[in-house]
Amino acid sequence: MARKKKPLPILENVTIEAVAAEGKCLFHWNELVVFVPFCVPGDIVDVQIRRKKHSFAEGEVVRFIEYSKVRAIPFCQHFGVCGGCKWQNLPYEEQLKFKHQQVFDQLHRIGKVKLPEFRPILGSVKTQEYRNKLDFGCANKRYLTKEQFENEELRMKNEESATALDGSTPGTAAANSTLYTLNSSLKDHPAIGFHITGAFDKILPIEKCWLMDDLHNQIRNEVRDYAISNGLSFFDLRAQVGLLRDVIIRNSASGEWMVIFQFHYDETGGQQEAFGLMQHIADKFPQITSLMYLDNQKCNDTIGDQDILVFKGKDHIYELMEDLKFKVGPKSFYQTNTEQAYHLYSVAREFAFSNLKPQTSDIKPLVYDLYTGTGTIANFVARYARQVIGIEYVPEAIEDAKINSEINGINNTLFYAGDMKDILNDDFIAEHGRPDVIITDPPRAGMHPDVVKTILRAAPERIVYVSCNPATQARDLQTLDEQYEVVAVQPVDMFPHTPHVENVVLLTRR
Repeated sequence: MARKKKPLPILENVTIEAVAAEGKCLFHWNELVVFVPFCVPGDIVDVQIRRKKHSFAEGEVVRFIEYSKVRAIPFCQHFGVCGGCKWQNLPYEEQLKFKHQQVFDQLHRIGKVKLPEFRPILGSVKTQEYRNKLDFGCANKRYLTKEQFENEELRMKNEESATALDGSTPGTAAANSTLYTLNSSLKDHPAIGFHITGAFDKILPIEKCWLMDDLHNQIRNEVRDYAISNGLSFFDLRAQVGLLRDVIIRNSASGEWMVIFQFHYDETGGQQEAFGLMQHIADKFPQITSLMYLDNQKCNDTIGDQDILVFKGKDHIYELMEDLKFKVGPKSFYQTNTEQAYHLYSVAREFAFSNLKPQTSDIKPLVYDLYTGTGTIANFVARYARQVIGIEYVPEAIEDAKINSEINGINNTLFYAGDMKDILNDDFIAEHGRPDVIITDPPRAGMHPDVVKTILRAAPERIVYVSCNPATQARDLQTLDEQYEVVAVQPVDMFPHTPHVENVVLLTRR
């Protein structure tokens, strides 16, 4: 006979002590660290323990006894359910303090290298409507909050009771008179919004998101209303059926808007319904300069390998930075916080060129831009370099990088597509020359060990390491430490109200 698990306790009158990773907070209980979301240091709360391990536990606040003095009122109606902006309840000045501390802790604890005094973190120019891109999933089953789920269970019980009492079927006047109802079963309502962690096939419906210019809310809600009123089917991720699958909305500093519809046609078609929806959106929102679509029959929503077609307008929009113009297509990567990206790249440019004395006979240095993406950094720094050589895994991104150089009349850039560890080798360096500066902006996983070894052999005078994950950056700094000294550290906040932070480090050869 299986042993019954001991019920997990509710801890009363607990004081939240500090901010932890992933936007959670923590307190200590019986020599365990307990992680709790959606609270701030100084809150006094009752916590239901949901998961207990040997060295830590996870909990959920079930009652606030006293709110912390260090607290902001969340401005979004979806806060506490949507996991996108977990720090809306924390004043922005406090967010910056914790992000700065996060970078400091990770570089010291993981990197274990000698570090200079950090520069103060650069806060975001905007803390609302700062994003230029959002991706909304579509599903035939919406995610229910705990309260909605309980109400739904009550509705179903009342429905069963009404049927049992008078023999009427659900939906009749007699049954409806006793129901707790929201017109129909909430769980069967389609939704457009964000995916919920742990509920991959359900979507949290979003009415208003504060991350992007409000026009995107109007577009998304109009798509939802049109689709429901015209009987368009929403995608069922488990069954892999349904027409409306995903909507991507982008805008730019140039005032242009791009909307990409991801459909899933079935054996009977669906194109006519899809075209009807797109025509309606095009007519309703003339601000959209690029309206595109695709038919995705895969099991996932990635579009990198898909053919994307133009319904109306152009197949791109333009982003602006200083006096440069960047072409952004449906598959292009561009930093999602446009204004703050300028400050991030300005730091990288300053670190790369200030007081640099190249070992070559030319005045300007040779620069390698690793993980160049669409060549934004490469083109941004090109005027300061003899030549910039960019390397990127995604071929389409490299084509965009070349076009961006051409658009801006930049003729001292070269771009190569391929796996970084395969492209950047000793033969490549022998052919193109030893770089004076390497700028590297890798993905969250950091740099491959082979890439780090090649950088060490290339022996540039300085390395500028731009990172979206200070933990993996710290790991790479430890490897580079044998030949390089960290001389400057600049944290940059690109994502207000989230625990994410970017960091730029300058290393010089010992």
